[in-house]
Amino acid sequence: MMANQIATFFATQPGETGAEDVAAHINDFWEPRMRAQYLDYVAQGGEGLHPLAAAAAAHIHAPSEKA
Repeated sequence: MMANQIATFFATQPGETGAEDVAAHINDFWEPRMRAQYLDYVAQGGEGLHPLAAAAAAHIHAPSEKA
């Protein structure tokens, strides 16, 4: 739900970097456990995710990665 809210906001912004912007927000403000849950959800199909939220997954730092 939170990822969709973030994506909905960035969808209203100009430019073509919406997915990267969603990912940057998640990388900056979500704790590692939340990012892990999000990436697991996407890996399981990501049903119901806003298209930008789903596309952002490719840019999200997995918890074991350095931010």
